[in-house]
Amino acid sequence: MNNTAIQNMAKTTDTQINSNAKKEIVKTNTPAAQKFYDFYLDEHQNMACRRLHFAGSSFGLLGLAKSVKTRSPKPLLKGIAAGYACAWVGHFFFEKNKPASFKFPLKSFASDFRMYGDVVRGNLSLRDRKFDKSR
Repeated sequence: MNNTAIQNMAKTTDTQINSNAKKEIVKTNTPAAQKFYDFYLDEHQNMACRRLHFAGSSFGLLGLAKSVKTRSPKPLLKGIAAGYACAWVGHFFFEKNKPASFKFPLKSFASDFRMYGDVVRGNLSLRDRKFDKSR
């Protein structure tokens, strides 16, 4: 085997390794987590509810940032309270269902921030479900 053939084989192997590594980094969901997230999105079909969740998560993140900056837990607690208030108004008055956080608090908390990230990345719409890309 000549030098060029060896170099080409090494490049091909490196490309395959990098490609597989990227797939593993992106694919972090287990089937159970994806199934719960699908359920979670089904519970958030109403656009007013989604908007309120987005606003509530934003309040929570702002509270966290201010809490870190001031080294005080008060802004975080206010942010969490505002976040849950927004989410529950969305469920009780617009979606007309019970928040998933009543039965699955940790999974719901994680799914809420996953939904927040999907909105920020443009995979979920706050205008109309027909623009959703993540489903």
